[in-house]
Amino acid sequence: MAAVVALTRAALIGDDTLPPVEIKAGQSIIHVTFARGKFDLPESAIEAWISNAGNAVVAYFGRFPAAQARILVRPVEGRSGVFSGTTYGSGFGAPGPFTRISVGQLTSQKELDRDWMMTHELVHMAFPDVAGDRREHHWIEEGMATYIEPIARAQIGAITADQVWSDLVRYLPQGLPQEGDQGLDHTHTWGRTYWGGALFWFVADVQIRESTKNRKGLQDAMRGILNAGGNIEHEWTIEQVLKAGDQATGSTVLMDLYDRMKATPVHTDLADLWRRLGVEIIDGKVRYSDRAPLADVRKAITARGEP
Repeated sequence: MAAVVALTRAALIGDDTLPPVEIKAGQSIIHVTFARGKFDLPESAIEAWISNAGNAVVAYFGRFPAAQARILVRPVEGRSGVFSGTTYGSGFGAPGPFTRISVGQLTSQKELDRDWMMTHELVHMAFPDVAGDRREHHWIEEGMATYIEPIARAQIGAITADQVWSDLVRYLPQGLPQEGDQGLDHTHTWGRTYWGGALFWFVADVQIRESTKNRKGLQDAMRGILNAGGNIEHEWTIEQVLKAGDQATGSTVLMDLYDRMKATPVHTDLADLWRRLGVEIIDGKVRYSDRAPLADVRKAITARGEP
């Protein structure tokens, strides 16, 4: 979950914290602070988990989205897993965006290895705070992080392409419009916010690649937005965001798709998309067809791009 608000130091982290450690992400520095508490794992395991998430963001966006960023990790006694992640564009006077996240004391290494939330939060840093009513455009921010996070992790080998496609087939239907839907800007259910937003970016990715003969994809659009200055520290209109992405791909896919989906319950034929991409789930396992019309598009989406 991303948010941009001005908070006091006490509201963000309190004063009961340990001295920060520095983690490199590309050419950037992430300052990691631990609130006082205990983990069953060594703190070095938590630091490696954060480093891997930072590396995934660098792989997808070509660089880390800010020269400096800060993360507060809060141990939670008696619990297991990662939860309560929130990212802010600014904090209490120190430079760079800030993420606050909770990790249960009982969390295992396997749980850290499978976690998606840290990467999701750092992906938010690479996208502008979209101006306007907070609920109106929340879907574009959350959908972006929901769609990109697994692809970024696949690009560094943290998960497989099979997992990316299996999860998309399984979860994207939650983003389809239901009865009474009024388009993405006006329908604020959980499914439409997270998976409807992810569906927008997924369809955009495919359409950009179709329109450019697979020379460009959403990854190029996102790098273009970031390189134009669009990270979470800055507020942009949704039109600014989409036009910057379109300029980077030499297309009008993002603006055209937004115009179609913002106030209308557009149905996406996912079955046809999976057929054209050559993706099928058989007995719980992903199967691919390299004879499918968009097989090369499917491969390109999870392939690591050049920095």
